[in-house]
Amino acid sequence: MEIIFLGTNGWYDTETGNTICTLVKTRDYYIILDAGSGIQKMDQFCKKKKPSYLFLSHFHLDHIFGLHILNKIRCFHRLYIFGPTGAKKILQKFINVPFTMPISHLSFGVELHELPKAIKRLPFPVEVKPLLHSSLTLGYRIELDGKIISYCPDTGYCKAAVELSRNADLLIAECAYKSGQNNPKWPHLNPEAAALIAQKAKVKQLALVHFDAYIYETLKSRNDAERAARKTFGRVVSTIDGMQLEI
Repeated sequence: MEIIFLGTNGWYDTETGNTICTLVKTRDYYIILDAGSGIQKMDQFCKKKKPSYLFLSHFHLDHIFGLHILNKIRCFHRLYIFGPTGAKKILQKFINVPFTMPISHLSFGVELHELPKAIKRLPFPVEVKPLLHSSLTLGYRIELDGKIISYCPDTGYCKAAVELSRNADLLIAECAYKSGQNNPKWPHLNPEAAALIAQKAKVKQLALVHFDAYIYETLKSRNDAERAARKTFGRVVSTIDGMQLEI
């Protein structure tokens, strides 16, 4: 299984990267985790058409901005979009005029589903839990090809993140704050908190993503975050756009 980090910024694009989007290439499917502007790179890595599953954590713009360019992506055989409660109404409005090309005009079929209600419509095991953020945000635990991936974007430290990550092969966790930073009114993780989730959940590897573009102005500062996280959990990598992992 190949994981490709198409966008690793939080909030907005800078020279450090595009906003958050992660591609998981499996034998039978493309799995996309959030749809920031990094989704524009899909066709660079996907040449064969496959059924594709897009999991949205929430509706902050840095996580859905890339939906306005779905019409340029050629590797979708059919696209199934899953998101939190309210996804259908929000996305039918957002993927439509006057914002972008409407769903009905795309060259591939698109289905919109809401979780956890539509969990049984998935062809592989997925567990979802609400995380700790300023609005309803879902974390995901996905099992495919004998591997477990946990995805915990935009969240403060919480029990749900640990539960979703239990014994995962890979935890993809946000790292919007720098070492020691915290704001209970705007919950996000710093390197130490992300590493603590990984440690308590006994994951095999931790990948840090969603570096706040205002706080992390350089890629070097991401290396500092990785070093800080390693003091708690040793098997960690700070991601950059285009990075690829095999699990």
